[in-house]
Amino acid sequence: MEEKLSYFKIGQIVNTQGLKGEVRVYPYTSDIDRFDELEKFYLDKDLKIPYEVEKVRYKAQMVIMKIKGIDHIDDAEKLKTKYMYVDRENSKSLEEEEFFVADILGIEAYTIDGKYVGVLKDVLQYSANDVYVIDDGEKEYMIPAILKFVPEINLEDRKMIIDPIKGMLD
Repeated sequence: MEEKLSYFKIGQIVNTQGLKGEVRVYPYTSDIDRFDELEKFYLDKDLKIPYEVEKVRYKAQMVIMKIKGIDHIDDAEKLKTKYMYVDRENSKSLEEEEFFVADILGIEAYTIDGKYVGVLKDVLQYSANDVYVIDDGEKEYMIPAILKFVPEINLEDRKMIIDPIKGMLD
């Protein structure tokens, strides 16, 4: 469990790009520019073999990446569907009020008046804003990850406070 917490997912290689080994990466971060700072990463469960970033560019909301040693489309093809991980110590530091998705998954959600809603199961990342998926065991609720609806996330207490509008929890 400790090993999993010290690494977290930053994206998924979803396709190849061109013939010279570039890949398309779907980013799992709200700040796509974090890839500019990325020097090395790991693929899937193999956290022992680091891959080095040679070059990064962007096309719409996708990251186009050249990985050192991957110089042909056939090599890049083998990386499709693999998840990219970085270790926490080498990741870009967060601003205040920012969280790593890996750190908030599993926290409990309550309304502002103390009613238990469920557990944060997933974070869907969209260009406008993230959406928290909260599961109560029977139903999933989609809560926009904005201050108006989520005024507090307390990592220490593993608790999220939400301020739902009418119909959000129906």
